[in-house]
Amino acid sequence: MHFCDGWYKDNHGGLWRRLVLTWVRRPDISRRATMPSESTETDFLRWSIGAVKITRVLEMPPVSADPARFIQAGRQEILDRRDWLCPHFADEDGNITLHFQAFVVESGGVRIMVDPCIGNDKQRSVASLSMLDGPFLERLAAAGYPRENIDYVLCTHLHADHCGWNTMLVDGRWVPTFPNAQYLFAKAEYEYLRGDERGDAPAILADSVKPVIDAGLATFVEPDHVIVEEVRLEPAPGHTPGHCFLVIASEGQEAVITGDALHHPVQVALPQIADNFCWDKELAEATRRRLLKWVSDRGALLLGSHFSGPVGVFLTPDGDAWKAESLTAGR
Repeated sequence: MHFCDGWYKDNHGGLWRRLVLTWVRRPDISRRATMPSESTETDFLRWSIGAVKITRVLEMPPVSADPARFIQAGRQEILDRRDWLCPHFADEDGNITLHFQAFVVESGGVRIMVDPCIGNDKQRSVASLSMLDGPFLERLAAAGYPRENIDYVLCTHLHADHCGWNTMLVDGRWVPTFPNAQYLFAKAEYEYLRGDERGDAPAILADSVKPVIDAGLATFVEPDHVIVEEVRLEPAPGHTPGHCFLVIASEGQEAVITGDALHHPVQVALPQIADNFCWDKELAEATRRRLLKWVSDRGALLLGSHFSGPVGVFLTPDGDAWKAESLTAGR
C-alpha cells in the first residue's frame, strides 16, 4: 500500500490543512500504478510508477462548463455516460469539469516539470486565462519542488495554458521561472508557433518562449526524445503539428501524460470528438485512438492533462472505444 499527501484549503476559515490519501493497487493487474482511494480537489496529488514519482500541481480551481465551450460535444453525450463520468468528470446537468494543472515527474533525482500552466501577469484573449495572480509557485514549493530545483521543463505543446509559467515577470521583464532547468521544445512545435500570427500566438512567443531562448536555456528536440531512461516523449500530432505526450516506464509499470491529445474523459468513449482548438482534427483523432489503444493494451495509467477528480484513470475496451476506470472510493 502506498500513500499520497497534499495540502488543501478548508472551506471554513480558509485554513491550509494536510490531507493524506491512501493509494491502492488495482486487483490482479500487478503492473498497474497505484491510485488515490478517493477523489479530493487537493492542490497536489502523487502517483508512483515503479521508482518514478509523479506529482500533480493545480493552478486554479476546477472549471465547470458546457462541454461545447471546450470540445465538440453537447450535454447529452455527457449525460448518456453519467454512470462513469459523474461525479468526478461531469455533473448531473451535463456540464464537464476540467483542471488547469502541471505535473512534476521525478526519476532518479531528476525533476521534470511538464506543461507549466498559464502563468501570472500574462495578457491573453480569454478573460479567464488573462492577468492571473495565483499561488502556483507557492503550491509547487509546498509539494516539494521549489522552482530553482527543477532540472527540465517540457511543454507538450505551446498553447497558452501549457507554457505560461515558462517565464515570470520580474522588474518589468520576462525571465525564466526555472533558472536551473533545461527547457525542451519540439522543433516542429516551435517552428509552428513562430509562424503563427493568430490569436495569442505572437504574445506566447514573446512572453513565454523567446525569453527562455534568449537566456540560453532552450533545447530543441525531436518528438521522440528520451529525457532520462524512464521518461521519454512520443509524437502526437494533430492538436498542434509538434504536439507530443510523455511516457513514463519504470519497473514494469507505465503511465502517459496526455497533453491535449485528450481534453476530457468523454473522448475515451467517443474518440471522434474533437476539441475546439485543434490544428488538424482528423490527425488528432488518429493520434487519440493510437494513444488510447496503447494505454488500454498495456494497462498503463492515463494522466489527463485537463482531467479533473482523480486525474489518473485506467482504460477498459468498450466496443470500438473505451471506458475510464478511476478506481476511487465507492466505484
